[in-house]
Amino acid sequence: MSTKEKVLEDLLVEELVADNNEIVLYNDDVNTFDHVIETLVRVCDHTPLQAEQCSLIVHYNGKCTVKTGVFNELIPQCTQLLEAGLSAEIV
Repeated sequence: MSTKEKVLEDLLVEELVADNNEIVLYNDDVNTFDHVIETLVRVCDHTPLQAEQCSLIVHYNGKCTVKTGVFNELIPQCTQLLEAGLSAEIV
């Protein structure tokens, strides 16, 4: 393997690892479905259907991954979810 190929392989592995973070949304007994859906559309750029599906998964399973990506890019979105009164964390 050439040096150039090794560098490219290392970069691809780094990208895969860096994108492995997730915002997980947790169920609560406080927020309405409408609030959760509207917040996911606004904060996570979900379509209304996608947000509705996530809200149902959260309701029935207790949690759902709502966004994946690089940790530093997820921080502002997770913060906005928390500020909207939702229960979420980056894992």
